[in-house]
Amino acid sequence: MIQDHLCHTPCGDVQGVPAAAPGVTAYKGIRYAAAGRWEYPKQVTRWEGVYDAGHFGPNAMQDAAFTPEDKTGRSPFYYHEFREGLDYTYSEDCQYLNIWAPDNAEKAPVIVYIHGGAFLSGSGWDKVFDEPVWPRKGVIGVTLNYRLGLFGYACLPELADEAGHTGNYGLYDQLCALQWVHDNIAAFGGDPDNITVMGQSAGAHSVQMLCSTKAAQGLIAKAVMSSGAGDDSVLFAGDWVMEHKYPFWTAWKEAAGASTLAELRALPPQALLGAMGKQFAAQGFGKVMANMGPVWDNALFPDDGFTLSIPYLAGGNTQDMKPEMSADALRWCCKQPADSYAWCFGRQLPGDDKGAWHSADLWYWFGTLSNGWRPFTEGDRALSDAMVSYLVNFASTGDPNGPGLPVWESARRSGQVLRLDLPAPAMGELGQEARANVFGW
Repeated sequence: MIQDHLCHTPCGDVQGVPAAAPGVTAYKGIRYAAAGRWEYPKQVTRWEGVYDAGHFGPNAMQDAAFTPEDKTGRSPFYYHEFREGLDYTYSEDCQYLNIWAPDNAEKAPVIVYIHGGAFLSGSGWDKVFDEPVWPRKGVIGVTLNYRLGLFGYACLPELADEAGHTGNYGLYDQLCALQWVHDNIAAFGGDPDNITVMGQSAGAHSVQMLCSTKAAQGLIAKAVMSSGAGDDSVLFAGDWVMEHKYPFWTAWKEAAGASTLAELRALPPQALLGAMGKQFAAQGFGKVMANMGPVWDNALFPDDGFTLSIPYLAGGNTQDMKPEMSADALRWCCKQPADSYAWCFGRQLPGDDKGAWHSADLWYWFGTLSNGWRPFTEGDRALSDAMVSYLVNFASTGDPNGPGLPVWESARRSGQVLRLDLPAPAMGELGQEARANVFGW
């Protein structure tokens, strides 16, 4: 039982603040790990005094630290949608997480959310993530920041010589955050044996990778992947072993003007980001992105075919980055030994003509429509209520179904997705374009 928003954890006392919902406390900016530049994280296990968790921690270092998102010349769509008006700070020291917990929670299910952003950008406290509705339904919500871009995923032979492997610094941050949650969440009223990890886009890819390591056994009970599910996802196909990325990252190091690892570590972050900008110009967006993100590192992520045998919830949107994302999710869920469930989100969001765009479903899963600028309707709120109910049921039991909800059949039994749209969710087949990518029809 939490009283006066003060929680007694194994790390020490932490002082939270009242959340918007009565009976819920927000604990913001809790440091879960520390690491130097291109060092693997060390979990925080103790602090002195009472930890002030009244403010969000800094976002991961990224281009937006030096060039505001609305001044880059690129489309400001996502900035306007999720971040406009927020007062962000940025730092390489970014391993902080946020917890929203019911004050009377006892062995409550936990959802740990990993944000997307192409492994280059993003934040664990965008408007869509702030004050998730889940605690009102008895589920603890956790969001986190982790290292991004060249700070999170550089692969250099010198770094491998130093630590035995290289790359995945951001992915190890996520794994460390999961371990911290497992070790401490009982103090907040959570069940350390019932943690669901959830992510979208690059976050979904992260979830896929976390479910591929034996190090996550006992840390993850269920997984949710939005717009990026499947070991052969159309968005994330072709993860390489770290050695395959050495030429790209060596070229980046040279562009930064560094001849040694010590010189590279001494450069300011803006210079390192500038050198990556040169790689975008010289090699193109596709080449850069193929070398960004997780790798098989011959350590905790060895590409040995292992996958956690747990229930999965996975899907995509009708106007997603690639139309096959729901098909990828259905294929993945169909082959799991545990009952798993696939969706296709089709609601054409009000306010513009972008439809069910990449990440549009997040407003509905988090139940935070009131944080957005769009003229959401009563129908949108009803759809969000249903999606939140499916999600918290899944986090609780591994089955999204419950009283008052349209039946969501498992992918393996039905071969179908749940269509999430107005007027109400309903089971159905994918469209012809996506279907062709599922079973070769």
